Amino acid sequence: MPDQSGSNLKAALFAIIAFGLFASHDVGVKFLGGIYSPFQIIFFSVLLSFPLATLMLMRDASSGHLRPVHPWWTALRTVAAVATGFSAFYAFSVLPLTQVYAILFASPLLITILSIPILQERVGIHRWLAVVVGLAGVLVVLRPGSAPFELGHLAALVAATGSATASVVVRKIGKDERSAVLMLYPMVANFAVMAAILPIVYTPLPIEHLGLLGVISMLAFAAGLCMIAAYRLGDAAIVAPMQYSQILWAAGYGFLFFDETGDRMTWIGAGIVIASGLYIVLRESIVGTSRNTPVLRTKTRYESGTAPRVNLLQKRDRRID
Repeated sequence: MPDQSGSNLKAALFAIIAFGLFASHDVGVKFLGGIYSPFQIIFFSVLLSFPLATLMLMRDASSGHLRPVHPWWTALRTVAAVATGFSAFYAFSVLPLTQVYAILFASPLLITILSIPILQERVGIHRWLAVVVGLAGVLVVLRPGSAPFELGHLAALVAATGSATASVVVRKIGKDERSAVLMLYPMVANFAVMAAILPIVYTPLPIEHLGLLGVISMLAFAAGLCMIAAYRLGDAAIVAPMQYSQILWAAGYGFLFFDETGDRMTWIGAGIVIASGLYIVLRESIVGTSRNTPVLRTKTRYESGTAPRVNLLQKRDRRID
């Protein structure tokens, strides 16, 4: 039998690399967000991601059509992904990286709440307490009344909510829908919406910025491949908590490229949110505590609908569905 501890170590390393790549992706978004509208950034990100999506779909041997089996759930997920993408990109462009991540880390807490009406998940007192404490941590980051509440903070909250909604819906319909449907609908919707708005906000792109958009798309794709490797090698309970390493990447990148230093309350609030999320992961990993394990089975990354979700083509693998 293979050494599971060794496999879990490799899985954790792949996950850390993946979230480092995702954080690098967000640095590119933040840099370009200081120059261009989020609508323009998303439009070109999706446009440059379509060749990658085409290559992925060529490998999908499953038969069927592109009409969703669950049209209303698919529509809800598509709207949530589009809202998440725009909100997250805007938040990264106007807020410090550590603040955005601290708020986005509330997504597992919201997944726990949404799993009740959508998945009929039973949430016990332990996970409810973790949710309450975690949301209190978000309030520590936001500091209502003592610090200005900016549009960027609202955008980050919308992104966390939209990401949680999209993730829970995938858990709801993922076994019935084709991977192509789950992957293409948010991308096509993003492309159509952003294309309609682009003439209003368009600013000419120099070739180096267009190249950076291509790099952003490749980073998301490479990170997705690393996440697949992580979930194939290790237990979900080992891989899922690695998402919180993004706060360390954010701190380093923020200091190096944007002269950002996270303030004390942001770090305290982030610590509370992370501890709550880790506790929920722990509870879901206990046999019998959760029927659907919605947080453990989520790819722990906000879904923006701007790049192909590599894991969707692997959803038949029970470890990463």
